[in-house]
Amino acid sequence: MNSTVGKAQTTANISYTVSFPDAQAHYADIEMHISGLKQNNLDLKMPVWTPGSYLVREFAKNIEGFSANINGKTVASPKINKNTWRISSKGVSSVTIKYRVYAFEISVRTSFVDASHGFLSTSGIFIYPANMLHSPSTITIKPYKDWSKVSTSLEMVNNDPFVRHSPNYDILFDSPIEVGNQDVFGFDASGVKYEICMYGGGNYDKERLIKDVHKIVDQEAAVYGENPNRHYVFIVHNHLRGGGGLEHLSSTVLGASRDAFGTEKGYQSFLGLVAHEHFHLWNVKRLRPIVLGPFDYDNENYTTNLWIAEGFTEYYQEIIVRRTNLYTPENYLDQIAVEFNTLENLPGKDVQTVAESSFDAWIKAYRPNENSNNTTISYYNKGAIIGMMLDLEIINDSKGKYSLDNVMRYMYTEYYKNKKRGYTDAEFKKGFEMFAGKKLDDFYKNYVNGLTPIDYNKYLGYAGYKITDELANSNDATLGIATATTAAKKVIVTAVTRGTAGYIDGININDELTAIDGNPITDASTMLNDKKPGDKLAISLIRDGLPVNLTVTLLRNTRVKYKIVPVDNATPAQLAVRKKWLSL
Repeated sequence: MNSTVGKAQTTANISYTVSFPDAQAHYADIEMHISGLKQNNLDLKMPVWTPGSYLVREFAKNIEGFSANINGKTVASPKINKNTWRISSKGVSSVTIKYRVYAFEISVRTSFVDASHGFLSTSGIFIYPANMLHSPSTITIKPYKDWSKVSTSLEMVNNDPFVRHSPNYDILFDSPIEVGNQDVFGFDASGVKYEICMYGGGNYDKERLIKDVHKIVDQEAAVYGENPNRHYVFIVHNHLRGGGGLEHLSSTVLGASRDAFGTEKGYQSFLGLVAHEHFHLWNVKRLRPIVLGPFDYDNENYTTNLWIAEGFTEYYQEIIVRRTNLYTPENYLDQIAVEFNTLENLPGKDVQTVAESSFDAWIKAYRPNENSNNTTISYYNKGAIIGMMLDLEIINDSKGKYSLDNVMRYMYTEYYKNKKRGYTDAEFKKGFEMFAGKKLDDFYKNYVNGLTPIDYNKYLGYAGYKITDELANSNDATLGIATATTAAKKVIVTAVTRGTAGYIDGININDELTAIDGNPITDASTMLNDKKPGDKLAISLIRDGLPVNLTVTLLRNTRVKYKIVPVDNATPAQLAVRKKWLSL
């Protein structure tokens, strides 16, 4: 629930001016003017997180030089908690606030400013008056030196690209702003103006990108039957090594490697990222779990449904690119097999359900440690697999009349458009059941709220496919550890997998491996040469500066490497499901 619900809402005139006098030192300077005040105290707040990235990031830590001015005089503005400043405003109608934001973290969810550009992740830039999240505001950008462009989904005021309007704070905090000399190009899709804004250069082909992104946009709009935008912006940051994306209501921020567009693998990976983040404009930004909007910007917003919001989006990112024929069917099946292998090789699959993974995103997903693979899974990964399972189940049971597309369109129409609210877990389950034509209590018990191993062949079998394990006949021995070699040629343990030889016999994270059976370890990749499962090793190591000797019994490497292959003699019914599923 929004923290302002049940409190008096005040309307005021709010404007911001953003300048970059010290861009080279990574600062954005903010001047905020508020008029029309009618309260005794004015509390000004900075969000602690940004929607779409489920971690409290404490954006107030980047603020310095906060000051308040009333009628030309500086007034007290004490900080009353970690993200709130209080100003006495009794009898005062207007106030001017100034502060600086240090912005030097490269990611799709955090602000970054240097002499080449300014990226404003708005939830970490703009403070807001408490109980006024509904208020509109105007943002004026004063660019640094020769910066000439602004890219954002916020609408222009009087056709001035450096002056933008936000109807309320939920929209302002969902509308990142890129300022600089980015390369801007685009296209129109069914009346929606699309901009692709490239910062950082790169070996991309504009015409090819326009054509292929356009195809993705059209395929995704077809799932829902409409595109609710008038204007949509892809902000792409191309770095030496980059990745990731963050969805917004009418835009997205993508991280990419500037030279990866030139390879087919790199280009297809980028298209998958485009498909993922753009699909979010429906799934999670509009069709959303009920707790994800209106937002509480002071606290965590918990939901068990990120496996739908993110996992289904991950499923659709690949199937959408397949529908454009930018992936071959074989390429698509290989992508799905990667999802299988990722999940099945995680010991955490036997510990954490996908619903728990969603709820605990705030404390686990964005804060992994050396034991995370042993105790957690990704709601992206297992959610994508569940999306595939339900898609095939619905296609099969309806004899091709329905698919997961029908569920997504129905839920979007029923909850976002008609009821104008988010959905509950039970409501989405009913949506699945409507098109599956049966109750899904057991499915939820086993796969959403339970740890039942997935029967891949059952669901793939609907489409005449099965899995084979390319490692099934392997008898390789393993310690079940990962290592890193330092510049000083020390071999350091970085991970230990649950249930493996190293885990059972006591190898620890941060151990320095020095010898096996008395032979010094110089190359971690060859230390098990000629060893077999059942062999006992005398391992010498250094732990916290002290020597330790262990006897470790090697075990068989149980990792799987699944591949999806056609079954022999697929039936007409299986081929019909395959055709529907893979758009053949």
